[in-house]
Amino acid sequence: MKKIVVRFCGDSGDGMQLTGNMFAQLGAELGHEISTLPDFPAEIRAPQGTIGGVSGFQVQLGSGVYTPGDKADVIVAMNAAALKVSAQSKHFHEHAIIIVDTDSMTDKDLEKALYKTDNPFTELGIPETVQIVPVALTTLTKEALKDSEMDNKSVLKCRNMFALGLIYWLFDEPMEKAIHLLEDKFKKKPALIAPNTKVMVDGYNYGQNLALNITQIHLDSQSNEAHGRYTSIAGNKATAWGLIAAAEKAGKHLFLGSYPITPATDILHELAARKDMNVMAIQAEDEIAGVCTAIGAAFAGDLACTTTSGPGLSLKSEAIGLAVMAELPLVVVDVQRGGPSTGLPTKTEQTDLLQALYGRNGECPAVVLAASSSANCFDFAYEACKIALENMTPVILMTDTYLANGTALWRIPKLAELPAIKPQSVPEELKGKFNPALRDERGVRYWAYPGMEGYEHRNIGLERDAQRGTISTNPENHEVMVKARLHKIEQIADRIPELKVQCNAASDTLLVGWGSTEGHLHAAADELNCALAQFNYICPLPKNTREVLSQYKRIIVCELNTGQFAAYLRAQFPDIKMEQYNEITGQPFAVERIVNYVKG
Repeated sequence: MKKIVVRFCGDSGDGMQLTGNMFAQLGAELGHEISTLPDFPAEIRAPQGTIGGVSGFQVQLGSGVYTPGDKADVIVAMNAAALKVSAQSKHFHEHAIIIVDTDSMTDKDLEKALYKTDNPFTELGIPETVQIVPVALTTLTKEALKDSEMDNKSVLKCRNMFALGLIYWLFDEPMEKAIHLLEDKFKKKPALIAPNTKVMVDGYNYGQNLALNITQIHLDSQSNEAHGRYTSIAGNKATAWGLIAAAEKAGKHLFLGSYPITPATDILHELAARKDMNVMAIQAEDEIAGVCTAIGAAFAGDLACTTTSGPGLSLKSEAIGLAVMAELPLVVVDVQRGGPSTGLPTKTEQTDLLQALYGRNGECPAVVLAASSSANCFDFAYEACKIALENMTPVILMTDTYLANGTALWRIPKLAELPAIKPQSVPEELKGKFNPALRDERGVRYWAYPGMEGYEHRNIGLERDAQRGTISTNPENHEVMVKARLHKIEQIADRIPELKVQCNAASDTLLVGWGSTEGHLHAAADELNCALAQFNYICPLPKNTREVLSQYKRIIVCELNTGQFAAYLRAQFPDIKMEQYNEITGQPFAVERIVNYVKG
């Protein structure tokens, strides 16, 4: 096969995220493209064996991989509840292989998962074409570790490694590489290496020696990516590394002021561990304090960032307005999640767009960017920093839960390959007579900060006089300043890439998306043989946006919301007719549903 989809599912304590990540990481090291979808339960700890506690991890690997896949070729179900959720959500196709732990399919397990009969496969309507592979994972794991000194609870935590070993056998993966990967994964807990290795190898041998009635699958594909060093990377980590790289390239200290919030917290964790890269990270007492500390760092001359999700972006809005008025560089990373309020904190949506564009008081323009894959979270975190530092403006970078927790194959760049970042500075000739109202030819104010002798000034949240920089309540002056701040954002369009049309540009039909939907829309466009325009630059839009849109008879804007980007585009181009395709399920798009909608 050229590509395959595997889904691991079980209780949130069954190690499904670890198992899936290890399988995906091995695939990446073997040269396959990967795309993953961690699917966490919304509850912190639902009762064991219940539907609400099912945790899933889906991965597609091979060549030409754009998404984690609509439906799995192989399902590993660690209990009855996981099997039920997979069947009800139609996570597998009619010729899939389902490996189930028979030890977790007792009457008590069926009762907790709310089955009505004692035959779950019939009750769930699983087609006869699906290959059911019953394996006593719990019993076999206990047998494998009977001579160890581990207690029963610790032994049961190794069941996932037996299942992983069996999957490695199924896909004919090299065990020596798998063992090396496991050793690296547990290097900080060396006592766990031997028992987990033994269980994983026993799982592999179980498949090989018992000649299970399933056919081994050989993944005959290699990535089409350019030559280089690659790794598997999650979106949050890629974002953190992009910020670090930008600070290094710009010659600035990186300051992060943030408050923990799902699903953005991993960025804070990653940066807090990077003191070796001169990163300063503060966990503030709340969202407002987090952004305000970052604004203080920007005034002091640092590359300043804050991270959050939708609820936190709401709380930060007034302070972002201060950064707009003070014209300070600030990067705000919004890792979107299901809302409103607490909503679906572990699920994905694209529902913060209009908040990012307009969710501040007054005429308060800011740059808005959106990453479109877990890997290019690095690129757009870097780009957000570049735009902020060079244009003295807040930049809001939109990612989401799907990108943040999912992983993709990523080519590790060399610092020399990355675009130059030239932070705005202040001319030497202004020393001793610095005026904070002065701007360069682009309309960008100069950046002077404490410690620069001869450039002392005040920077405030009140409106400034356009000529002197002092406080002004003059009506005409306010209009001048509003337009000056807007022009500063609009002129950035001259230096961002033009919008590129992917897939079949000659088609009459154009799919339009933004941010994280790119992989799913690319796969759909390939199947439909139509064109795709995916936006990463939201405000300002690429200069050729009207030119691109006007070439197509049918334009379908696809979003994981009720139509926010479509409304934004219609406001910019009211004469261009557009359709909408929207889903708000807390899950990424299903390619099949997009294709069916376009075909009518």
